[in-house]
Amino acid sequence: MPPLLLLIPHLLLIPIIFSCHVTLARHAPETTAWRSFSHLVDTERGSHVSGLSELKQYFARFGYLHMPDPKNLTDSFDDRFESAVNLYQNRLSLPVTGKLDAATLTQIMSPRCGISDFTSTPGKLHKVQHFAFFPGEPRWNQPGPFELTYAISPTATINYLSHDEVRAVFSRAFSRWAQVIPVRFFEAEDYQSANVKIGFYQGDHGDGEPFDGVLGILAHGFSPQSGRLHLDAAETWSVDFSKEKSSVAVDLESVATHEIGHVLGLAHSPVKDAVMYPSLSPRSKKFDLSMDDVQGVQMLYGSRPGFTFSELMESEKSSAGTWSYHGWWGFSRGLWLAVLGVFVKTVFL
Repeated sequence: MPPLLLLIPHLLLIPIIFSCHVTLARHAPETTAWRSFSHLVDTERGSHVSGLSELKQYFARFGYLHMPDPKNLTDSFDDRFESAVNLYQNRLSLPVTGKLDAATLTQIMSPRCGISDFTSTPGKLHKVQHFAFFPGEPRWNQPGPFELTYAISPTATINYLSHDEVRAVFSRAFSRWAQVIPVRFFEAEDYQSANVKIGFYQGDHGDGEPFDGVLGILAHGFSPQSGRLHLDAAETWSVDFSKEKSSVAVDLESVATHEIGHVLGLAHSPVKDAVMYPSLSPRSKKFDLSMDDVQGVQMLYGSRPGFTFSELMESEKSSAGTWSYHGWWGFSRGLWLAVLGVFVKTVFL
């Protein structure tokens, strides 16, 4: 008997060991708030499909479609809506097809920030205009040493994360921005006197931007100098995915870092790797600032003394070199197929 025959039981175990990851990738959770859009896949101009009127409301909410009369929406895919789809695809760096293809609907159904993608002006002097600001480029202004305070609401909380866990997350998130701009952030003891007020809220919570339940809108941070940073309390917020097993868990640090960008004056960026890109999938993390994020915020506040872009590039290289479970599965699957190929050659040829 060829020695490789003895490997068969072990070879058969490899796909079983990694099947949990594959199942998660195949059955990624849909956004509860917008999952009804899935039946619209491949809809294009000239179609009339039930549910398009609701999708038009989504496009209007995020700045892609102007609706003079919201009560007069139809389920027709007309020229105007095609233009909105083209704009959406172009803005979020998707293939511009003008129809609701799978990639576009996947993006639409992804959980995201509640701030519109078009309450902004492109960054000046930026050769490829990616990062953007709110109209008028509002920013925080202070004489002397630039310091901003923040505080987490003692009442607008969630009961499954401790106050210390939430504080630690926001401390790290603010530190990321402080590493690149000459602004220092301090946690205030008095919530009411803080420049930035952070809390977890549900549904209509009085700021004109109601939350919509699990996934959908994750959070919103308002432009300077409002200082309001609100997170949807209906989400399953996580500070450690190894402990939080929910398929719809959302990384708190990633969302916190994004919303602080809004609080500082950055609007959404179409760069998919940027922290300021508007969406974040469940059980994923994105809190390391990209070159686009840094260039944008430094146009508002200047560069931290001593900061160099080489620091950022080294950080990005380090992040890029980290293996994920997905990368390990790809490697293992390739290894398994290679060994299987050797086995077939040896036994049957």
